Amino acid sequence: MNGILPLWKPKGMTSHDCVMKVRRLFQIKKAGHTGTLDPEAEGVLPICLGQATKIVPFLTDTTKTYITEVTLGTATETEDSHGAVVEMSQVTNPPSQQEIKNVLQLFRGHITQVPPMYSAIKVNGKKLYEYARNNESVERPKRRVVIHQLETLQTGSPANRFWLEVVCSKGTYIRTLCVDIGNQLGYPAHMSALYRTATGPIRKKDTVTFSDIKQAVTLNSQAQLLMSMGSCLTQMPRTTVNDNTRKRVFHGQKLPKPAHLPETDPFLVMFDEHVIAIYETDPKNNHVMKPVRVFHDD
Repeated sequence: MNGILPLWKPKGMTSHDCVMKVRRLFQIKKAGHTGTLDPEAEGVLPICLGQATKIVPFLTDTTKTYITEVTLGTATETEDSHGAVVEMSQVTNPPSQQEIKNVLQLFRGHITQVPPMYSAIKVNGKKLYEYARNNESVERPKRRVVIHQLETLQTGSPANRFWLEVVCSKGTYIRTLCVDIGNQLGYPAHMSALYRTATGPIRKKDTVTFSDIKQAVTLNSQAQLLMSMGSCLTQMPRTTVNDNTRKRVFHGQKLPKPAHLPETDPFLVMFDEHVIAIYETDPKNNHVMKPVRVFHDD
């Protein structure tokens, strides 16, 4: 069984928990997710099964879309609503929609983030949250991320809260983004809710729940829940191969680089009826492509 399960991750489960549960329900060993979602967040969590596990890095690299709530007046050690409060300030003069929009301009495009101490980033072989739990201080590495879109959403939230929609690159910490926006508005802040509504081309409308999966298992129709690899690699150039090229692909041979391939995109998806391989430009010869993933029939 090869394909991508577009899971809507429920609150209260880690991304790893979801993968393990899918393995049990599908009775499959090869499964992996395409980007961790916080346990108390919910949303799109694509899980690759079988041969599709080979494209996990390519789906992880895609843009993500989130809807998040920022709460002003309280900062926590985890930067979300589940950590201990470390700072409070009464929000006596809540920012207007225009003031929020003005601040958001500072966070669009390429920005630098300092990841939260309660995160899985490793420093000297040890995860940051391990330092935090031991009350040890360590310098956190700065990271560059891209905020493609950042807009406010009109809601009926209390005056000290507002909702944002964020389209961003991989590696973006939405918790940290909320805190930094709050600081620019003059208040301690934290992320009080988070929903991931898209991962690359996979949207909320495409997703299934664990209830859907259990029902499909009962009917022995799990395969109908899966998206094809081709439908999830739409961000990459593609070409359809003939029989001769197909044989060369399955023998792992290098191929001439197509003239239409953009210089800015080193990858190319090979198709016949389905995805059969992903090739990349050979770093030693710009006119040649070599295979990085080949998908053989089981």
